[in-house]
Amino acid sequence: MADQEKKGIVKELKEFIFRGNVMDMAVGVVIGAAFSAIITSLVSDIFMPLLSLLTGKMDFTNMFVAMDGGEYATLAQAQEAGVATINYGLFITQIINFLLIAICIFFVIKGVNRLMSINKKPEEAEPEKEPRLCPFCKQEVADDATRCPHCTCVRPSPEQTEESAE
Repeated sequence: MADQEKKGIVKELKEFIFRGNVMDMAVGVVIGAAFSAIITSLVSDIFMPLLSLLTGKMDFTNMFVAMDGGEYATLAQAQEAGVATINYGLFITQIINFLLIAICIFFVIKGVNRLMSINKKPEEAEPEKEPRLCPFCKQEVADDATRCPHCTCVRPSPEQTEESAE
């Protein structure tokens, strides 16, 4: 009995793993990790040096508070001394990183949506024709019918109705 349960669980696990949306999610996670590495490099190697220039060569990575009250020139020196630090400069860098990732994802999705809408042919919807109603029972009658199927009254053809309306 235990072997049967194990085989059933293994089978269920295989079905779960190879289900389409699980595989799509796995691919999304891998691509997201690669995209995150690119954005992290963009932030740390391009935007942060530019931001440092704009803020008077302020180095965000060395913005910290040493919890022992001592003065350290860099975060690395404080960490070498074994001092606990509050690294608010690194936090600012992560906020900028997050905002840039959000902006990049926004533009990527916007571009993909634009491409998807270009590839779709706009479907022209036919204007919905008003149903032809019997004047006696008010039930819908087929356009080519000469009698109402509900009350059996004689119906003029649509051409005769148009002629009489003129």
